[in-house]
Amino acid sequence: MGKQLLLIRHGKSDWGNSHISDFDRPLNARGLRNAPEMADRILKKDQVPQLLVSSPAVRALTTAKYFAEVWNRPLTQIQEETSIYEANVMALLNVLNKLSDKYDTAALFGHNPGLTEFANYLSNANLYNIPTCGTVLIEFPFEKWAQISHHTGNLLAFDFPKSAEED
Repeated sequence: MGKQLLLIRHGKSDWGNSHISDFDRPLNARGLRNAPEMADRILKKDQVPQLLVSSPAVRALTTAKYFAEVWNRPLTQIQEETSIYEANVMALLNVLNKLSDKYDTAALFGHNPGLTEFANYLSNANLYNIPTCGTVLIEFPFEKWAQISHHTGNLLAFDFPKSAEED
């Protein structure tokens, strides 16, 4: 069995208060709506990951908590990883390569532009942008997270809140 990585961009955040730091920005109403809806889509496809790793930024961690609730996981299972915040591809790869091999599936909650670049770096994906609360599922033919590197993954799924809406 190979590894599967679910990349999840945080929900839409609130820009209403200019006094709040970027790190502390909360989700807005749409972000709060989209997170459980997207988590439910993953649940219905039976793709719930074993491990949840999140940026500690408020909007990413809040998104992770909504997903954890829908997936019936204790919030204490969410691992916070400081380096995901404002991370580039190499920083994200470093996080991924250090994951415990006892988990075959993991979710990483983070930010753009890093997540979109990471999805393209890891796989045959050619994504222009992962929208807020968008999810990307990538599969790897390896037993160990440390073996994952450039273009070793296969894009299985790309989804985002508006994909289900009619034009």
